[in-house]
Amino acid sequence: MNQVHLQIMGSVQGVGYRQFLKKEAERRRITGWTRNLPDGSVEALLQGEKQEIEAFLLRLREGPFLAEVKDLRVDWEDMEEKVSDFVILPSV
Repeated sequence: MNQVHLQIMGSVQGVGYRQFLKKEAERRRITGWTRNLPDGSVEALLQGEKQEIEAFLLRLREGPFLAEVKDLRVDWEDMEEKVSDFVILPSV
């Protein structure tokens, strides 16, 4: 099991990006969370098999129809606590 912490920058708020992220994560059996940040970016934590996460990251660079992803910061981390679902957290 692997863990990735992400920050997605660009036009990613108000375009259904978090819902897109949740739907794609559930389809790939990836757990974690996502939320909007005050700077207009989206933050996410993903847990799952490395190959699934890597394929998912390619999809996240595209995003939903109205999104425009300008940058995707990816930090592979040691997993401290396993997450059982994928949830959308309140914005910070």
